Amino acid sequence: MALSLGWKAPRNRCGLLLQAMRSSGLLLFPCGWCPWRGAGSFLDPEIKAFLEENTEVTSSGSLTPEIQLRLLTPRCKFWWERADLWPHSDPYWAIYWPGGQALSRYLLDNPDVVRGKSVLDLGSGCGATAIAAKMSGASRILANDIDPIAGMAITLNCELNRLNPFPILIQNILNLEQDKWDLVVLGDMFYDENLADSLHQWLKKCFWTYRTRVLIGDPGRPQFSGHSIQHHLHKVVEYSLLEPTRQENSGLTTSTVWDFQP
Repeated sequence: MALSLGWKAPRNRCGLLLQAMRSSGLLLFPCGWCPWRGAGSFLDPEIKAFLEENTEVTSSGSLTPEIQLRLLTPRCKFWWERADLWPHSDPYWAIYWPGGQALSRYLLDNPDVVRGKSVLDLGSGCGATAIAAKMSGASRILANDIDPIAGMAITLNCELNRLNPFPILIQNILNLEQDKWDLVVLGDMFYDENLADSLHQWLKKCFWTYRTRVLIGDPGRPQFSGHSIQHHLHKVVEYSLLEPTRQENSGLTTSTVWDFQP
């Protein structure tokens, strides 16, 4: 079975990702980290070489052609290999998911949403939404993911877009004491019912404690559209997905940005 089929399906169920979320993590790159031109020196050279060899730099087929990303594409070897041949944890970061695309497009088109503000990108994946926030003038950014390889990929993607790398927290942030953020963004995170419940409670606490604005990107997955969080959402904007994204996501045609207002 091709990797493109073998590992993308768990995005709609618990899978290895929830197992990984139970493990401990670390702050990969603290605040005040190095400038763009020195970013590569902080990466494990073997993993950096592996990522560069087995991903493709692309800006096509998504809602944000101004952002370059290292992704798995049909031109990459592991797109066609059996999933168990991939030597690291499932590479969710290597797909530019539709919810993240919608969030990133919205921030690029509406820079006032983030300009001069602090932004947490929860479940950052490839880092595109955090990158969009940086491009749009956010004053402080934290990208959060549970996969250390995702953290390295985010750093490489910052390099591609000639941005100073921002801090990356490799840990299940839902288990940590909440910090104050002006804005929390999360895309494609409502793919599992238990995780959706945990996110709902965490986001409500974040909103009521700090009056944090929360924007959610999702293409209409049943775990999201059927969840009780729907009672607290206001539609901000809906985008039509480009054909390559539709093909990678079982024919989903649109992706929406929602404002969470409990």
